[in-house]
Amino acid sequence: MLKLPCNSADQIQALASQCRFLTHHHNRPRFTCRPNVVVLCSPVSKSSVVQAVVSEGGTTRVDSVRESLTNRLRLGSLTEDGLSYKEKFIVRSYEVGINKTATVETIANFLQEVGCNHAQSVGFSTDGFATTPTMRKMHLIWVTARMHIEIYKYPAWSDVVEVETWCQNEGRIGTRRDWILTDCATGQLIGRATSKWVMMNQDTRRLQKVTDDVRDEYMVYCPRELRLAFPEDNNRSLKKILKLEDPAQHSKLGLVPRRADLDMNQHVNNVTYIGWVLEVGN
Repeated sequence: MLKLPCNSADQIQALASQCRFLTHHHNRPRFTCRPNVVVLCSPVSKSSVVQAVVSEGGTTRVDSVRESLTNRLRLGSLTEDGLSYKEKFIVRSYEVGINKTATVETIANFLQEVGCNHAQSVGFSTDGFATTPTMRKMHLIWVTARMHIEIYKYPAWSDVVEVETWCQNEGRIGTRRDWILTDCATGQLIGRATSKWVMMNQDTRRLQKVTDDVRDEYMVYCPRELRLAFPEDNNRSLKKILKLEDPAQHSKLGLVPRRADLDMNQHVNNVTYIGWVLEVGN
């Protein structure tokens, strides 16, 4: 078996001259190379190692290449204490509105993405929005029960935003996830958010209390002491949404979810609801 340390682009290109990509019927890349080749890319770390093991038959899937590329291109990682996660996002042209600043839906998507990536970084499933092993066995998923977002300055097109997130237990009824948004160029706090998540059975679509097994799985990654994005007394995140007048000033009847409104859990995503509310209010 031959081991090649690929510390430079030239060495990777040299290997590529001996290998070529094939399209697998599941649309996953495959290498075809000389048998018994192992490729290791330095520095050797969990986030940067690329390993392609070629079987005796001459071909194999390179799943670890996909994982390594994802980790290297994703600008996020756990904090030093391992109890929160930070990730940077560049605001793209398709994520801004008519005033060239990020939309509320874009911000909500950032929050959802960094929450999912946080869970992936500690080893939870990429399927079903960060479900724990016990949740997958019991066909349970997380659903958003409440979210409060405050944006003090909307980032503009091409701005870089850092989002930090962490989660905490809220007893048997669910879990809490908070976020802090910072402008990377100025270091200015530009937004905060908090949310409550509950468990739902994916088969029956009924809510279920958080069990000890599930709580124990994610509590090891939560801050030891209570940490809140909104620590102030009587802050607005604690206030209930006022009851709408009947009939409401703005309403839309007969709204039917489209296929594009459904996420991987096969229910209307929480960000979609935000879009619906904003559109009806116009």
